[in-house]
Amino acid sequence: MLRFMFVGDSMTIGSAGEHTWRYRLWQHLRDSHGRPFTFVGPRETLHDPSTDEPVSYSYADPDFPRAHLAGWGEGWHHMTPLIGETVRSCRADVLLVSLGLIDLGFYTNAEQTAANVRAFVAAARSANPRIRIAVMPVLHNIRVDADETFAEQVAHFNELLAKTAADLDDPGAPLLFVPPPPAYDFHTDTYDGTHPNESGEHRIAGAFAEALHEEWGLGGPYTAAS
Repeated sequence: MLRFMFVGDSMTIGSAGEHTWRYRLWQHLRDSHGRPFTFVGPRETLHDPSTDEPVSYSYADPDFPRAHLAGWGEGWHHMTPLIGETVRSCRADVLLVSLGLIDLGFYTNAEQTAANVRAFVAAARSANPRIRIAVMPVLHNIRVDADETFAEQVAHFNELLAKTAADLDDPGAPLLFVPPPPAYDFHTDTYDGTHPNESGEHRIAGAFAEALHEEWGLGGPYTAAS
């Protein structure tokens, strides 16, 4: 059984009442993958806006493997120290990673964030030398439009992330740069300028699904389940 693990920030953990793009990808893989798989990770909850804590199980549809390693306000800065032991304990085979917005907004610049990416990859590979890692760049959001300095850091980090993926890619432990959803627009694909709504969930899931299919032969072309 192939064991996928999501590693992400608030866009990946989701909030109470949401499906999440994790759910959308599960639907897709369920219908197209053709071999047993599951999602693994030490966490299962959603973010609860009423308490500002990750304590909610109120998924719009809870009937899917909800395990993950994602957190509201967490980035490469937070996940890098955790990833080695988490890969080891959860026996993850594939990491689906969407991080960076929090780092660039609050903790590290583009170069420092890229250094954390390298440390993250090294730690994951130390736990599983054949781990596959798919990474998505930081998506365009409302702050990118409003803050020129932040926009420059996001663009620079995304360039560094693509270069890091190319530099560290290995046939035995592939590192895949996932192109951002081509039609993603924070005006219509988020509910607040950052966090995905239903269409945004499908676009993010679709971007990962297409990359997994085209590069690694996992699943098939993305078709949004009803």
